Amino acid sequence: MAESYLQSSLITASQFFEIWLHFDADGSGYLEGKELQNLIQELLQARKKAGLELSPEMKTFVEHYGQRDDGKIGIVELAHVLPTEENFLLLFRCQQLKSCEEFMKTWRKYDTDHSGFIETEELKNFLKDLLEKANKTVDDTKLAEYTDLMLKLFDSNNDGKLELTEMARLLPVQENFLLKFQGIKMCGKEFNKAFELYDQDGNGYIDENELDALLKDLCEKNKQDLDINNITTYKKNIMALSDGGKLYRTDLALILSTGDN
Repeated sequence: MAESYLQSSLITASQFFEIWLHFDADGSGYLEGKELQNLIQELLQARKKAGLELSPEMKTFVEHYGQRDDGKIGIVELAHVLPTEENFLLLFRCQQLKSCEEFMKTWRKYDTDHSGFIETEELKNFLKDLLEKANKTVDDTKLAEYTDLMLKLFDSNNDGKLELTEMARLLPVQENFLLKFQGIKMCGKEFNKAFELYDQDGNGYIDENELDALLKDLCEKNKQDLDINNITTYKKNIMALSDGGKLYRTDLALILSTGDN
């Protein structure tokens, strides 16, 4: 099935979903190593079999990743390589998703109750707004289809809603700074202890200076994961979650806590 889709001149949103599932064998949400090489080989074979040349995007992709063992792409990168239907592709090209800071601000707008999740109706409104900002409108049936597909693509624990880290897969891999924090997340108990330590005035939130101190310590303890030279970027992106410069416990937990005790 994936082969026939890779031969198409236009791939629908549902076909794109099937292609992604086919190659993301471990369900990690990214294609890397053998998964990525399998995609490249099957893409080349499918296009050759159908007598089709590679598009410029496909050529660039194959040249960049074809000989690399350390390559890694997300859904966003694949959507730019394959001839995906225009409105669905626009969801990956919108201005709000061109930087992590803008993404965090967008998240804050839709996670209005600070629950740490965006549920189906909120996601539908989010996607509708993205398309409207690109001067595109779709009918309710198509919008519902896109919402359902986004949940299937990004909802890794199948709970019917998206966490921040799941939603962040809408970002290109190189923009997704949350990946840096995946390996250093703390359990709930450790996180609460750390929050109280850096909330030096005990007012229930962390300000920019307190966050700066926390990040510096994290960089020192986790040099393999975090680069202290990027601390300004980390801070700016995390503070985009704040409420008027106040970063509450539930917001910082999205970045630093696994949620387990």
